[in-house]
Amino acid sequence: MLISRAVAEGIRTGRIRTQYRRWDEPRVRVGGQQLTPAGIVEFTRVTRVNDLARLTDTAARAAGMRDAAALRRALAPRDRPRGERGSRGGAHVYRVHLRWVGEDPRIALREQIPDEAGLVEIARRLARLDARRTGAWTREILEWIRANPHVVSTVLAAQRQVEVLPMKADIRKLKSLGLTISHEVGYEISPRGRAYLDWLEAANRH
Repeated sequence: MLISRAVAEGIRTGRIRTQYRRWDEPRVRVGGQQLTPAGIVEFTRVTRVNDLARLTDTAARAAGMRDAAALRRALAPRDRPRGERGSRGGAHVYRVHLRWVGEDPRIALREQIPDEAGLVEIARRLARLDARRTGAWTREILEWIRANPHVVSTVLAAQRQVEVLPMKADIRKLKSLGLTISHEVGYEISPRGRAYLDWLEAANRH
């Protein structure tokens, strides 16, 4: 379930308590959790909305929308391409109740300086990422980010002569290990990532 940064921040503060989605069937389950740009949210209830005309301004504001009319416009069905059945986005509207339950665990992880065993484990996991047809890439991109903090992703991709979207997907994999930090503009190596690179460089000197 896609949740924007603005909506995620609203969930964090408690201003937003619901979201609406047009699906053929629910794509989240009660009790399930999802990592968002503002931390972890939990899905507490999922109900089908059978009559959009009954949506109120209060309900719309709880979803972060200006009023019920704006919410109904956002949920209006769109035609699918020829050959597909139903309305684009799904045949039904669902109301998803959610709440903020905690910080992004990667925030704490990126501040943790690993011991020798932890560094070896990072190396093992990165080796798995490196084992692809195009060859090793993790160390190169970590070193690029360390040398080019807060550089917008399109410029970084151009410098590295790679496509933007695959590069951003790769960086997300490094972020999940606590090695990088994402900013509104560009990236930065985390203390954990810097410790890993220092460890590699020290090993190469011996």
